[in-house]
Amino acid sequence: MELEPATKPTMYFIGVTTKHSSIMKLFPLWAQELGLEDVVLKGIDVKIHDDREIYRDIASFIKSDPMSLGALVTTHKIDMFNATKDLFDIFDSHAKFLNEISSISKSNSKLIGHAKDPITSGLTMNTFLPRNYWNNDGEVFIMGAGGSALAISSYITDEKHKENIPKKIIISNRSLPRLESAKKLLSNIDTTTKFEFELCEESEENDTILEKLSPYSLVINATGLGKDRPGSPLTDKAYFPENSIIWELNYRGELDFMHQALKQEETQNLQVEDGWEYFIHGWTQVISEVFGVEVEKKIPNIKRIAEDFQSKNK
Repeated sequence: MELEPATKPTMYFIGVTTKHSSIMKLFPLWAQELGLEDVVLKGIDVKIHDDREIYRDIASFIKSDPMSLGALVTTHKIDMFNATKDLFDIFDSHAKFLNEISSISKSNSKLIGHAKDPITSGLTMNTFLPRNYWNNDGEVFIMGAGGSALAISSYITDEKHKENIPKKIIISNRSLPRLESAKKLLSNIDTTTKFEFELCEESEENDTILEKLSPYSLVINATGLGKDRPGSPLTDKAYFPENSIIWELNYRGELDFMHQALKQEETQNLQVEDGWEYFIHGWTQVISEVFGVEVEKKIPNIKRIAEDFQSKNK
């Protein structure tokens, strides 16, 4: 992996298959809307759970290169934190709690790590989760125990929601170490919500959990399957709980999980959401940090630009 010194103000996208992302074409349009001139977005593709030194090389490069201003991290949020935490000068409170980095920025030569997912997931869920939804006694089932699952769990159970929280959150994962890590971290949350952690090495095991959920639940694919890797965490025989909200965190790829839910949309009265809104808020939060620009007032225009782009590229 060669990291060449930047010649223009540059932000990096640290992912798995970055060249396939819509952001590579959307970024110049958003930059123009935000008044950012002559800035660059570059992708850095890293294998899932890559060697520790790879993550350290990237963080060290961004820290030392004057025109490299920061990065958005996806898929590698937890691995990046674990491998490079000694290289950072400042972490925000979410990064400290979740042990992950989704945003890298710099200020006065100091390297700063943020975990934006609790903010991003909250902004997104506010667009589709009905007010007082959890009064219906539904549960949350999150497949995947990575950074997004932890962030969503911490947001949903935040004390600011008072009594409007789910009675139970179930998190499943294919590997035990990541599941154990999630269990240890989320045990620090002071909440009446009950957490359950399930090792599901096969999709059929997720099916079994799904079938036991109460109506009015929230079911989330946070595995990356259907985007960076093919497939779904469920089989085609999976049966979704009625009157539930199904959230596919992915916004590109085959989106097998979302299509499985759409097949039952009418029979089970499902509300099916994709990851497009999550994508927009995730990026704008990090762009704001990296380039020091205000994005909140520009969000309606940012969404319009993204929607126009999406409609033209279907």
